[in-house]
Amino acid sequence: MTLWTNLLNSVLPPRCPFTGDIVDSAGTVSPAAWSELSFLSEPCCALCGFPFEFAMPSGTGDALCAGCLADRPEFSRARAALSYTDTSRDLILGFKHGDRLESVTVMIPWLRQAGAALFQDADIVVPVPLHRWRLLARRYNQAAIIGSALARDRALAFCADALMRTRATPTQGHLNASDRQKNVRRAFAVHPKRKKRIAGQRVLLVDDVYTTGSTARECSKALLDGGAKDVSVLTLARVVRAARV
Repeated sequence: MTLWTNLLNSVLPPRCPFTGDIVDSAGTVSPAAWSELSFLSEPCCALCGFPFEFAMPSGTGDALCAGCLADRPEFSRARAALSYTDTSRDLILGFKHGDRLESVTVMIPWLRQAGAALFQDADIVVPVPLHRWRLLARRYNQAAIIGSALARDRALAFCADALMRTRATPTQGHLNASDRQKNVRRAFAVHPKRKKRIAGQRVLLVDDVYTTGSTARECSKALLDGGAKDVSVLTLARVVRAARV
């Protein structure tokens, strides 16, 4: 640790993004907050990453959840670091709406772990876009902040504007799965100036939360239609509802 870092920490000590408690270094979570986080890991659906309560018997191959068996998603794999709980929600909302951009330093190690298998098959990182009017109001795209930091960390190419919203869509917080799907249908497209950048590439699509998968699926469709070779999805958190197996 440099002298400058020591001096800065003595004046503005690093704090936990969840509790506000003083911690040893930036990117550290307090013990109280850590105990409330629910990290996702295997066993899970081989496609969407939905967590299973128990491992599948050996020799059964890649296990899929009921949702993916009934309606296979367009992306090849999706993974998330955390279950979307009250604790992770507070972090994400503070980052998304409260200008807590320093929280990205906490997220990267978790995403590095959750997406370990995805990075090997990725050429370029692309964030889920905001519509220009929402971006103007919010001033930054949280998915782009995460994606840019993750691309630097994993030494991958990054394209912030590979995808664009073709129309403004209402916020999805109050919508059910069916309405979410209708809300984002054909709402994304590859930016005309970025088609050559995407063509033939294995894309890692990044967002903050995976809820029903509607946004991830529509973005994946747009990327594949735009010439991408493959799309995988990585999010900080995902909503885990009743078991789908």
